[in-house]
Amino acid sequence: MAMSEDTRFGLARHVTLPGPLRLDGGVLLSPVDIAYETYGTLAADGGNAILICHALTGDQHVASDHPVTGKAGWWTRMVGPGKPVDPERHFIVCANVLGSCMGSSGPATINPATSKPWAMSFPVITIRDMVRAQAMLLDHLGVGTLLAVVGGSMGGMQALSWPATFPDRVRSAVVIASTARHTAQNIAFHEVGRQAIMADPKWQNGDYYAAGDPPAAGLAVARMAAHITYLSEAGLTEKFGRRLQAREAKSFGFDADFQIESYLRHQGISFVDRFDANSYLYITRAMDYFDLAEEHGGHLSNAFKAARARFCLVSFDTDWLYPTAESRTIVHALNAAGAPVSFVELSSPYGHDAFLLEAPEMNRVVDGFLKAVR
Repeated sequence: MAMSEDTRFGLARHVTLPGPLRLDGGVLLSPVDIAYETYGTLAADGGNAILICHALTGDQHVASDHPVTGKAGWWTRMVGPGKPVDPERHFIVCANVLGSCMGSSGPATINPATSKPWAMSFPVITIRDMVRAQAMLLDHLGVGTLLAVVGGSMGGMQALSWPATFPDRVRSAVVIASTARHTAQNIAFHEVGRQAIMADPKWQNGDYYAAGDPPAAGLAVARMAAHITYLSEAGLTEKFGRRLQAREAKSFGFDADFQIESYLRHQGISFVDRFDANSYLYITRAMDYFDLAEEHGGHLSNAFKAARARFCLVSFDTDWLYPTAESRTIVHALNAAGAPVSFVELSSPYGHDAFLLEAPEMNRVVDGFLKAVR
């Protein structure tokens, strides 16, 4: 069954697919709910489909207003009329990933066996499981081959996993500010966030849905810790420095004396209104498990040997979460596999979040690459 409603220039939809979907953890998931948006029209030959993959806290509302916050889509700088990914030229699909909380199967959705939310009984998932679920959706939509799969951060992980998992279904992949595996430092930051959630008394081992009282404090702290990794030191210094927040002198207490403290608290509080704590646990675990080389015999180049796609990689010089060295590792593996690849490091003061912000050079790179794909 599918439902739809009009958005600014796309369609918001939900579909329940019978499955089963075999997960990397060995579980068969059935049925599979997928919430998604589409923009534009699929060409008669099916050759203009582009899949947009979202990051950890993103969703399917890539270029239309978010139903909870009312804010514009998270990538309206990249997707829209006259943008590199254009509904006038492309059939654009963006799906809420498996494990998330905006309509796709995850811990907050109903387990048909119990008629209650899955909570922590939902199976642990991987990036490749997310990609397989997206493939099921594309089958449902009648999309056999993708002109491109495009994503940044965790979306870039999916964009890498697509040609490795379905080499015959992808003609090009755009991977922005991403990596082929999580490092010990990446895992460490995520574990801090997970422990903050699980230490909140309201977490209740994940069974907080019936009470309607989620572990908001723990989730807010998790968001604050993660948000620091999305920024650069230079950007933080320029924007906040050591300036005080709405006061002339230090309070000699533990209120938000500094602007950066107030900013992080705001980020944490606003986040809990739109995201589920258990989904945060599941998706961060999926990212930590991601290791594309491990999935292909320990050699990253093996992941791309059967790929028929052209690749475009973009990194940012102030991104210390997924630094340029991680992109270069992917480029070297693609070269070893004989896969065509373009790579550019862009300069930005915004750190990892640069891919979501105003980045004219990035748009020019992606626009030129997609127009060159035939």
